[in-house]
Amino acid sequence: MDSAAKALADKISGEVVFAENPGKTLKKWRQIFEVSQKELAVKLNVSPSVISDYEGDRRKSPGIAFVRKIIEGLLGIDRERGFKTVSKYRDLINNFQVDVILDMKEYGEAISSSKLRDIIEGEDITGYEKAVNGHTIIDSIKAILSLNSYDFYRLYGFTTERALIFTKVSAGRSPMVAVRVANLKPAVVVLHSLKSNQVDMIAAKIAEIEKIHLIATEMPVGEMIKALRRYVK
Repeated sequence: MDSAAKALADKISGEVVFAENPGKTLKKWRQIFEVSQKELAVKLNVSPSVISDYEGDRRKSPGIAFVRKIIEGLLGIDRERGFKTVSKYRDLINNFQVDVILDMKEYGEAISSSKLRDIIEGEDITGYEKAVNGHTIIDSIKAILSLNSYDFYRLYGFTTERALIFTKVSAGRSPMVAVRVANLKPAVVVLHSLKSNQVDMIAAKIAEIEKIHLIATEMPVGEMIKALRRYVK
């Protein structure tokens, strides 16, 4: 196991062990690896119902030995696929312009997009309810000036089920055009420093077309980071 795979294994293990709902956290990571319950069960030589019961918290929380076995199973499947997910993690921690990212976090378990809106004192532009598994807070000006198309994908972290929060936004059209032309779409886009009635009509239209929950907020960036880290584990 290379250093990136080991670091990722330690990260997953820590999240599961300290999670209030370990089963939901295991499910989140299985989905990040794009592995089905059946595929993981075959790899671990257990019944798919065992995986289902743990993820649904219908069984007593798995011990650390079984958690490590699940993680090794996920990494083993990923190895067979050419380290698709581990490579993504390696990209995240190596050679990235971190000044573009003001904050980035993967959640231990998903929250609703309406909950995220409430945490950051936002206003709905569109009303699509989505599950959110993480957030990335982005300096929009630096992102526009310095990121290439590949770098833009790296803003998603481990999953597209996340909120991309763009700061220093004047009307919101540029970030939404970038989202529109990208192959991957976030669950939520937050336009920071705007009231809902200041959002560009084209930006709102793109969000409707892509079925993205679009939110506007004026909460100061520092307060927003603290609020999100306080309320999401």
